[in-house]
Amino acid sequence: MGDTQAPVNGVLLIDKPVGPSSNAVLQRAKRLLGAARAGHTGTLDPLASGLLVIGLGEATKFAGALLDSDKAYRARIKLGERTETGDAEGPVLERSEVSATREDLLAVLDRFRGEIAQLPPRHAAIKHQGRPLYAYARRGEHVRRSPRPIVIRRLELEQFEGDTARLFVECSKGTCIRVLAEDVGAALGCGALLAGLERTAVGPFRLEQSVSLDVLEALGLPERRERLLPPEALLGSRLRLTLEARLAAKFRRGQAVSVSCTSGNVAVFGEDGMFLGTGEVDSSRTLQPKRLLALH
Repeated sequence: MGDTQAPVNGVLLIDKPVGPSSNAVLQRAKRLLGAARAGHTGTLDPLASGLLVIGLGEATKFAGALLDSDKAYRARIKLGERTETGDAEGPVLERSEVSATREDLLAVLDRFRGEIAQLPPRHAAIKHQGRPLYAYARRGEHVRRSPRPIVIRRLELEQFEGDTARLFVECSKGTCIRVLAEDVGAALGCGALLAGLERTAVGPFRLEQSVSLDVLEALGLPERRERLLPPEALLGSRLRLTLEARLAAKFRRGQAVSVSCTSGNVAVFGEDGMFLGTGEVDSSRTLQPKRLLALH
């Protein structure tokens, strides 16, 4: 599908619905845009919705830049139930009466702000000896899990009614919202599960910037491609370095060049404003190419 003469290189912000896997959404978006390659910058479970950042074509080379980014979520947690998976899909392990007040919940949330250690769930995608934890869990095998340091930058109670609370969470990479829901329930003494999850931000990108697959499908191919952000959007506020034509030509060939800026990771552009790739300037002010955009 699409014009094979026009390579598709860019960033697509999708509002993923509840139900399909992140990979299913990725493959559909890839077909709709007529892209040769596609990759996302962080998966969402089938039961979760919200912002999925997809790199198409050459943009896939720079998707890793978002892996360390903060993320934001709206989470709905149900108090009084614990399940095997920490969400509404798993078998119920325990039901308890919920007597917690709004004040009780607010006091508990205070414990989870800032730098904390979180134990990954048994059904996580984190790998142990080359296999994801969920593969062991599905076979009934138990493996040792170690707490991981995370940061909860914001944790706000947006709504609390009966046995259901809605939280806004802004957190570091590696944070599992299912575990946060379970830990809040344990602290209240009644247990809890994650009943719903919407991702509202990934790094500099916001859900309000995204488009649904249904809306995308209703557009013509040119209009779909107009929704793409340039590959360098994945690099956020990284320092920009502009090279004059002679140095830009060498950089594009993968050669190191001398520059006048301080050391660090940089996004490299030509004098015409064209994005060329990423590089690292060392202490001797030599720019070493890292990832180059294949220009046609």
